Amino acid sequence: MRIIILLHLFLASLLALETSDKLFECTEIFKERKSELLVELERIDEQKQALSALQIATEELLRKKESRLNEKEAIVDKKLLEIKEKEEAIKQMLAKNEEILKEIKSIKMDKVAQTFAKMKDSPAAAILSDMDNEEAASILSSLKPKTVGKILSKMDAKKASDLTLLLVK
Repeated sequence: MRIIILLHLFLASLLALETSDKLFECTEIFKERKSELLVELERIDEQKQALSALQIATEELLRKKESRLNEKEAIVDKKLLEIKEKEEAIKQMLAKNEEILKEIKSIKMDKVAQTFAKMKDSPAAAILSDMDNEEAASILSSLKPKTVGKILSKMDAKKASDLTLLLVK
């Protein structure tokens, strides 16, 4: 039994020596690689700092571009509002001009109607016969029915018929 114990102790010490040699080798390898690892760690740190600086610069550039875009958007919105206001003003002026034009045409038509009302039937019929049917009907529509009847009776039957149809519409 003693021999077994001694043998066991001998093997254990031999194994411990071998493990100690391996441990010593690992420590030596780590020491050799330590400088490489430090250089690599330093390089990674530099890259991390460069990436961080790039990210900050990119964010700043993005903020500046967004600010410029917002300014330009505000300018465009302002101009669009001005255009809409001018467009509305133009529409109002156009409506007012059309109203004035209708009023002028009405005044002219009244004067023409007064002129035809004062004319004798035969000359009025001759003048209206030479006019375009639409214009003649327009003039006749502004006259008193009695005057229209007298003028139409002095016209060619076909022309009087055409004008009467236009007056009915």
